[in-house]
Amino acid sequence: MANSEPIWDHVEARREAYEALSDRIWGMPEIAYTEYRSSAEHLKMLQEEGFTVTEGPAGIPTAVMGEAGEGGPVIAFLGEYDALPGLSQEANVAEFRPLPGNGQGHGCGHNMLGSAALLAATAFKNYLKETGQPGTVRYYGCPAEEGGAAKAFMVRAGIFDDVDAAITWHPASLTRVDEALSLANTRIDFTFTGRSSHAAAAPHLGRSALDAVELMNVGVNYMREHMPSSARIHYAMIDAGGIAPNVVQGRAKVRYAVRALDIHGMKALNERVIKVAKGAAMMTETEVEVKILSAVSNLLGNTPMEEAMHANMERLGPVAFDEADREFAAKIQATLSEEDIVSDYNRCGVEPKENQPLCDFIVPLDQIGEPMIGSTDVGDVSWKVPTVQARVATHAIGTPGHSWQITAQGKAGAAYKGLTWAAKVMAGTAVDLLRDPELLERAQADHRARLAKKPYICPIPPEVEPPLQPRPEGL
Repeated sequence: MANSEPIWDHVEARREAYEALSDRIWGMPEIAYTEYRSSAEHLKMLQEEGFTVTEGPAGIPTAVMGEAGEGGPVIAFLGEYDALPGLSQEANVAEFRPLPGNGQGHGCGHNMLGSAALLAATAFKNYLKETGQPGTVRYYGCPAEEGGAAKAFMVRAGIFDDVDAAITWHPASLTRVDEALSLANTRIDFTFTGRSSHAAAAPHLGRSALDAVELMNVGVNYMREHMPSSARIHYAMIDAGGIAPNVVQGRAKVRYAVRALDIHGMKALNERVIKVAKGAAMMTETEVEVKILSAVSNLLGNTPMEEAMHANMERLGPVAFDEADREFAAKIQATLSEEDIVSDYNRCGVEPKENQPLCDFIVPLDQIGEPMIGSTDVGDVSWKVPTVQARVATHAIGTPGHSWQITAQGKAGAAYKGLTWAAKVMAGTAVDLLRDPELLERAQADHRARLAKKPYICPIPPEVEPPLQPRPEGL
């Protein structure tokens, strides 16, 4: 990882501080809208680095924003730091070993994500100061990417309106410029209210909310045959109505995630799911309350910025892992199936390689594999601002996302190396946008052309507010 460009020296100069930040965030896993300690750590780093800080932008207490520089284009770096429930795991151990506590863990690598993005922003800030070039850098600390759609709420609040370009990344098993392909996604709660009664002595007097939930699930399952194959619908029981089978359940709640290739398809599918819920309520003589919690848009690509980011990757060369990194990654791979490993290669259209626990190559920019599509609130930023995202190898090839294995690798040597490499790529892309006004103009023209074909529609209804969580006592 030779530092042939000055911006990379600025990354190296602050590398250790941000490896430590990543470790601290790993050690305090907090789920959507509860990231009070994690956001405070990012705020503290912003202050120490000399950024002007805005606390709670868009009215979200666990969001934070830092700005530095003056004039020129406004280049934004997007960071995240939320964890996931049920993915607690001891670090650097290749067997399932949850830690004591609330069961939360960084099973998607967001401890690294925010740290590397802030490292890139800091390096770019220091580069601007050293060179005296006009330009403004902004770091957005974004909570609740995992289902909370914080960036979508932040876009709706207007805090990206003056940004010229946005850059981010995500920990991964293979290194590439992220293909701008994701699913628009809505999370909806369906709460059914019926009437409780004695299930044996007076069942005829009861109206089961749990029956309504089950009928809704059956109805949606039948719907799957008659929706686009690219769409996805999932559900989780939030409240099954209690633990007593001898009581007719008077209240029950189910949460649905409805996904489609674009916002328009998602909205159409939402309406169909809501109709099924109303039908289930009618059949059971219950009432149903429909509450949209959050929603995100699909990603919008930007060819000029993707090419610029890929050029930075090629100049930098692949992440340079060492033998210790490969040894631990091989132990992680031993906990995976062959299908897990092959699937990772397939999604990038790369021929599987034997005895390769870590990625030592960069996937070609035009290489397209089997689509395996998730959702992200980066999508809404990409509709507002020209946006590019990297995927950078930080863990063993084949490691499933949202797994204890991701948590286990979050403080490993490979994670540190990938974090620093990602920061160099992001900061280098920002320098290219700063030094080449024509590149920035091409990126913005590309963005305008895409919006002309299909304008942005905020997927969140105007009356829906972020599902904020109270600050824990003592914080």
